Amino acid sequence: MAEAFAGTWALVSSENFDEYMKEVGVGFATRQIASVLKPTTIITVDGKRVTIKTQSTFKNTEQTFTLDEEFDEKTADDRNVKSIVKMIDSKLVHVQKWDGKETTLTRELKDGKLHLTLVMGNVVCNRVYEKH
Repeated sequence: MAEAFAGTWALVSSENFDEYMKEVGVGFATRQIASVLKPTTIITVDGKRVTIKTQSTFKNTEQTFTLDEEFDEKTADDRNVKSIVKMIDSKLVHVQKWDGKETTLTRELKDGKLHLTLVMGNVVCNRVYEKH
């Protein structure tokens, strides 16, 4: 089912991203840059192995992981986290844990678009991507 997420996705809308980054602990200068970027996300799937590349004019990141297996991740804002990604109800649910904190990144497909919901505490951010 993860195969449905494969493709190149361009950000078309974002709500509450600055508040989410602030809650996660991202510094002011990085938040200012990140809030104006329109990143492209490239997802490839090979069985249970998934690679998510995020490309922007500021920074590029790449994570390859196996579904349902914990892995070490360095986030775009340089946090070192323990992550696990699972398919739950046709959604890619990515949980990051660090320093006693936890955030969830949920990717789901709706009307041909990729919806990314970021949750940290009571803060919810919604980002929508279109396939290219």
